[in-house]
Amino acid sequence: MKIAIMGAMVEEIEPLLEYFKDYETIDYAKNKFYKIAYKNSEIVIAYSKIGKVFATLTAATMIEKFECQKLLFSGVAGAINPSLKIGDLIVGDKLCQHDLDITAFGHPYGYVPEGAVCIDSDKDLKSIAFEVAKEKNIELKSGIIATGDQFIADQKRKEWIKGVFEADALEMEGAAVAVVCDALDIPFFILRAISDAADMDASFDFDEFLKSSAKVSAEFIISMVDKIIEADVGNSK
Repeated sequence: MKIAIMGAMVEEIEPLLEYFKDYETIDYAKNKFYKIAYKNSEIVIAYSKIGKVFATLTAATMIEKFECQKLLFSGVAGAINPSLKIGDLIVGDKLCQHDLDITAFGHPYGYVPEGAVCIDSDKDLKSIAFEVAKEKNIELKSGIIATGDQFIADQKRKEWIKGVFEADALEMEGAAVAVVCDALDIPFFILRAISDAADMDASFDFDEFLKSSAKVSAEFIISMVDKIIEADVGNSK
């Protein structure tokens, strides 16, 4: 079993590298990929850098060059559903691109011909995630995550995205990863920690939150990896 683990920023993968400790660093496509032998399996970790293009490149590289068979993505996202609070973990049930617009040709927002507005993440990986959440006594939520190549700070734009896509959270990579994995028939899973919400106050420190949430997310992802490997071993007997 070969498993890819992605983040967008270096802070999001640092706790993983600290946990696994022993890894091979491979320079490729102006990025670094960290290869780890773990429980008779192989893990490849990388941070893509921010945005859809880098996320697409990194996901495709992990699948095509490193031959990963499943892909897990962990990072942060902004809430547009008022029920989501800072620190909440949300699984991307469906991923869409809020900045993809060919409505001039009569298509809905987020749609391209021969594609779909939303892409569903893998149901088996989501099931494993909720098992892990139950064991860790973590409240894990799920919903629609909207991706775009802008950091959205404008409240009207947030409301528009929420209304058009029925989205719960915003980020800048997930749907790009979803498109790649869907095209190449690779099961994928997107986990996001909510970094900002409607009721946040001025005392909020994003850098501190990023570090703390990265640790929580990393522990969660590692537990998922253990279960994925266990299931693979069980299925191969």
